[in-house]
Amino acid sequence: MTKPQIWVAAFLFLFIILFLIQNATKTHEPEKDFSQMGSSMMQQESNENLSGAQLMNNFGCLSCHGANLEGTAMGPALVNLKEFWSRDNLINYLRNPNSYMNQKRFQEYQEKYPNMIMPAYGNKDVKDLGKIADYLLSR
Repeated sequence: MTKPQIWVAAFLFLFIILFLIQNATKTHEPEKDFSQMGSSMMQQESNENLSGAQLMNNFGCLSCHGANLEGTAMGPALVNLKEFWSRDNLINYLRNPNSYMNQKRFQEYQEKYPNMIMPAYGNKDVKDLGKIADYLLSR
């Protein structure tokens, strides 16, 4: 055998030994049952029993608008919205806030809250957005 063949054989032998040691010392974790995981995820996505306030918490609204919805440095207050919004308009705004950014009120918000962006909730169920709109309009 030539020297390069000896080195390759030694490397291969060492690799096999390390592989066997790994398998011998490996702890076996129980396999996850993904069928149940999928059903629990479906339950989390099902928001039928949640109120508008709970949905707002789940969607992360309170992190910018405050726990009492009276506004923070990151977002405006969400009180007395019935002065400015109907239920349908508020749902449409929640689905696509960028379409309202040319209105004077929102231009003022952009100056007051620079670099803050209201996320679009077009991927959320319209029924959930309706619950949020009803909750906000009742405050």
